[in-house]
Amino acid sequence: MTIEAWLKRSIDMLQAADVSTARLDCLVLLEDILNTNRTQILAQPERILTEVERQILDELIANRANHTPLAYLRKKSEFYGRAFYIDERVLEPRPESETMIDLLLKLKPKAPKIADVGSGSGALGITAKHELPNSHVTLLEIDADALAVSQKNAQQHKVDVQVLQSDLLKATDEHFDLLLCNLPYVPESFHINTAATHEPRLAIFGGLDGLDLYLKLFEQVNKRKSKPSYILTESLPTQHHQLATLARKHGYTLEKTDDFIQLFIQT
Repeated sequence: MTIEAWLKRSIDMLQAADVSTARLDCLVLLEDILNTNRTQILAQPERILTEVERQILDELIANRANHTPLAYLRKKSEFYGRAFYIDERVLEPRPESETMIDLLLKLKPKAPKIADVGSGSGALGITAKHELPNSHVTLLEIDADALAVSQKNAQQHKVDVQVLQSDLLKATDEHFDLLLCNLPYVPESFHINTAATHEPRLAIFGGLDGLDLYLKLFEQVNKRKSKPSYILTESLPTQHHQLATLARKHGYTLEKTDDFIQLFIQT
């Protein structure tokens, strides 16, 4: 089968399954499996796929038609211009989370102690370490499977970060200047799309109103002898007022809101 024939058949298959990015997904998978770029692929439509190549690609397309996220099929995802290992144990890093790094950098901290709370893939904390080489970063994650992905990414990126299994901040008394917190915030009643059913439920839902873990986090912060100066959070815009009220009750004032991200400062 030629690339052109495979591409047409696979795009039709994904479109029939209501995958909105059908053509792009097919091209990305071709790039991965053929180990070449899109220009080369499109320049040789009559190139015959080997039997092994076709079998691998067909299996990937079948899974994509079942709405398995592309990142899980590729075992990687881009975040802040860097590639991170991703699989079904963690959520794929979202583009909106990059705003948290933007706000962090605008603070211009010199050698901050940073905790990535609920690290998942570790993308936030590892990116912070890349962007602020003098920072001291700790990745905190309660789920052992997700923590293994954080560890794998830290090793692949060759960054010196501490990785701890922890229920939010519970496992460490270390002082942190700043917390990066992308905790599960989807309310239990929310209807999630088909792709999200492939993602770890533990990393998505945050209780009845979605803010259970943020309440728990601020309660833990409140009990610490040395509190962080800054807390950056991600949540739905409809939750922002409630989260700001929660933060204020625990001694933090809303400094800035940008899309899904809020920056709180200790008062």
